[in-house]
Amino acid sequence: MESHYHTILVAVDGSKTADLAFEKAVQFAKLDQAKLVIAHVIDIQTFANVRANQRFIDQNVTEYAQQLLDKYEKRATEAGVGEVELVIENGSPKTLIPKVIAPRVGAGLIVCGAVGMNAMERIMIGSVSENISRYAKCDIYIVRPKTLK
Repeated sequence: MESHYHTILVAVDGSKTADLAFEKAVQFAKLDQAKLVIAHVIDIQTFANVRANQRFIDQNVTEYAQQLLDKYEKRATEAGVGEVELVIENGSPKTLIPKVIAPRVGAGLIVCGAVGMNAMERIMIGSVSENISRYAKCDIYIVRPKTLK
């Protein structure tokens, strides 16, 4: 059975695993001549307890996210992807990616990196990729680090 995706969503956070996911998403987008949506969610929980200089932190985090996505957009375009869209959101990536961003952009496939969490963290909060696979209404492709076998 052959699949054809019109829109591919890749979730990136700047990690090496996210970079591998981006590379795989570019391959899929080129193969299917699909639109590539590159999304970064600024996890508000990470910064929730920081009150001093909140505006400075918000500005720097947003600037970092934009710079990160601009770099990915350039790479995708140089690799031959015809249509690229960038998405930056604030909130929980665990819910925003599968429940908000993917439906809004019409994603047929979500590509994300597997996160190496320890067993206790996984029990307590779960991983982003785990939540995406649980709640997304489209196909999922989870990229593992090359060191895992």
